[in-house]
Amino acid sequence: MRRPIVAGNWKANLTAGEAAALVRQLKASCETAAAEVVVCPPFTALAAVAPLLKGSRIALGAQDVFWEPAGAFTGEVTPPMLRDAGCQYVIVGHSERRTHFGETDQIVRRKLQAALAHGLTPIVCIGETLAQREAGQTFDILTRQLDGALGDCPPETCRRLILAYEPVWAIGTGKNATPEQAQEAHQAIRRWVADRCGSSAGGGIRIQYGGSVTPANAASLLQQPDVDGALVGGASLKADAFSAIVKAAKTGAAAPHE
Repeated sequence: MRRPIVAGNWKANLTAGEAAALVRQLKASCETAAAEVVVCPPFTALAAVAPLLKGSRIALGAQDVFWEPAGAFTGEVTPPMLRDAGCQYVIVGHSERRTHFGETDQIVRRKLQAALAHGLTPIVCIGETLAQREAGQTFDILTRQLDGALGDCPPETCRRLILAYEPVWAIGTGKNATPEQAQEAHQAIRRWVADRCGSSAGGGIRIQYGGSVTPANAASLLQQPDVDGALVGGASLKADAFSAIVKAAKTGAAAPHE
């Protein structure tokens, strides 16, 4: 059985002090969570948050990573830096990175490979725009993004990462895919993984849904058979809202993080 995983992407929000205060609230409310829980603060808050999460059921993730381990790359944060900061997860290929900063499928591939090489679990984001959905191109876009990022990955690699289906038209817009739309997309993604990496990898890989996930819609989304959790944006900045989403993912059992 796939354990659901709920991750909070805090984006460019919260100072170190604000992030620490939010984590203190979340530790209490997520202590008995059945789902695996991850928070992804901005880089500047990682050091403040990491010691607070030790021994808790909440893991630390980052919002992005560079593909080289070190070097003359001003402004970049490398995989060893993230590991040193206490990160276990990292978001790769978020639509805001693709849209605002020109990240291609090839860049996403380099980042996820670098993350895996340094012991980080990448949360690889894929999803279509509204124009692409209305043109009936959703599954073509998902296939292209999967081919570009994972096309040559061996089966064992597929078992070490998480996919996040985030329809671009639902991110930060207040709109979200219906449970049926989410299930249809997740099923197609799982089928792609099974075809490329084998039925075991296809059945075992966890696929999150992201895009205006709220306490009001979380349960209906998370009860879909191929939806294995959520990648939460705005609602993850409020302890009560994020905790309610975590509680909506009821299957599985989490263990404390060291």
